[in-house]
Amino acid sequence: MAKNLNSDSEQQVLQAWKNPLNRRSFLRYTGAGVAASAILLTGCDDDDDSTVTDNMPGAVNLGSGDVGVLNYAYALEQLEAAFYTAVVALPNFSTLFTSATERQVLTDIRNHEIAHREFFKAAITGAAASQIIPSLTPNLPANALSSRASILNLAKTFEDLGVAAYNGAGKLITNPTYLGIAGKIVSVEARHAAEIRDMIENGTFASGAAGITAGNIVDANGLDVALTPTQVLAAAQPFIRETINGNNLPTN
Repeated sequence: MAKNLNSDSEQQVLQAWKNPLNRRSFLRYTGAGVAASAILLTGCDDDDDSTVTDNMPGAVNLGSGDVGVLNYAYALEQLEAAFYTAVVALPNFSTLFTSATERQVLTDIRNHEIAHREFFKAAITGAAASQIIPSLTPNLPANALSSRASILNLAKTFEDLGVAAYNGAGKLITNPTYLGIAGKIVSVEARHAAEIRDMIENGTFASGAAGITAGNIVDANGLDVALTPTQVLAAAQPFIRETINGNNLPTN
């Protein structure tokens, strides 16, 4: 059965995004899980999973249709949130990042990623609870958090991959309201990506090799990288302990 859009609920959630994001303030608005669900899953079919085939037993199946795309985004936001949470919680965080400005930037990014993760979780739980994927376990390289350089390099990978994932998934979304919300999220992710690149080398916020694929992160036409779910999941899989099955996601 299709979900109905509640425009008042959309304004409520988006207004909350304008406020400073910290765990306490975010929990105050994610309590309206049904509101988030109405926004993101308007028009999605509760029976979307009827077309899902489990061709990878034991793997986490993202599902199909808009719910599958939502789970896809949720998986990536879980990874990013876990990474930045681990970074900010490091006992030597202040030693690795001696600049108070850089520490604040990383803390802000952590809060944004937690907000995105919890937003998707509330949305899927409220509208298609039987189809939500479980919490995933990050699998960071042994030296990922050992130095400022290693942290920022992995952050660059995650942020660039996140932007490319949203860019590539836009055409797969059938719900225009969901597409609008995804556009608001990817714009934040792009700000993260630019800031991280600038922290690595000043002035490189929109230049340099993509790293996650061939070519530059911004091409000659001024366009950012867009990757398919297959490409993104292949790049993200080494950083997630569970095997992710995206074979049922839409392709066009």
